[in-house]
Amino acid sequence: MTTTEWITDIALVLIVFRQLREGRLDLRTFLIPLGIVAFVAHTYLDNVPTAGNDLVLIGALVAVGAALGIAGGVHTRIRVVGGHLLIKAGAVSAILWVLGMGARMGFQLWVSHGGADDVARFSVAHHITTDQAWVAAFVLMALTEVVTRLATIFVQGRMVNGRQARTTAATHLAPSLDRTP
Repeated sequence: MTTTEWITDIALVLIVFRQLREGRLDLRTFLIPLGIVAFVAHTYLDNVPTAGNDLVLIGALVAVGAALGIAGGVHTRIRVVGGHLLIKAGAVSAILWVLGMGARMGFQLWVSHGGADDVARFSVAHHITTDQAWVAAFVLMALTEVVTRLATIFVQGRMVNGRQARTTAATHLAPSLDRTP
C-alpha cells in the first residue's frame, strides 16, 4: 500500500470517530467524507470492467457498501438542541463503519503481502477478468457506503427538524386553542 492509500484509508476510518463526540450537523459533515471518496474515485477508478463476472463482483460489493452505509446512518443519533441539529455516531454505527473501511484496508494489505495468488486463482475460477474489477468493486463499495450513510443521515436530519418544527408550532398554538371566547 502506498502512503496515499494509508492516509486515505485512515482518514475514512477517522471520520466516524470524529462523530462519536456529538457535534453540529452541518455542511462539513457531508463535504469532508464526500471529498475524500471523490478523491479516491478520481485517483483509483479508471474504468468499470464489465467482462465476465466483473459486474457481479462489483454489484455484490456495492450492495455490501449500501447495507453498511444505511445501517450506519440509522444508528447515528440526530437531535435538535437550541435550534441546531446535533449528530452523534453510535457504537453500532462506528463498528459498521470500521468494519467496511477496515475490510477494504485488510484486503489491500493481504493482497500486497502474499494474497495476490489466491485472489488471482479466485478470479480465474469465477471469471473475474482483471485486477481493475477488484479495484472498481472496492472503490465503489466505499463510495456507496459513504453516500448511503450520508443520505440516511440527511433524511433523518430532515425528519428530526420537521418533527421539531411541528412540536414547536403545536406548543405555540396550544395556548391560543385553550382560550374560550
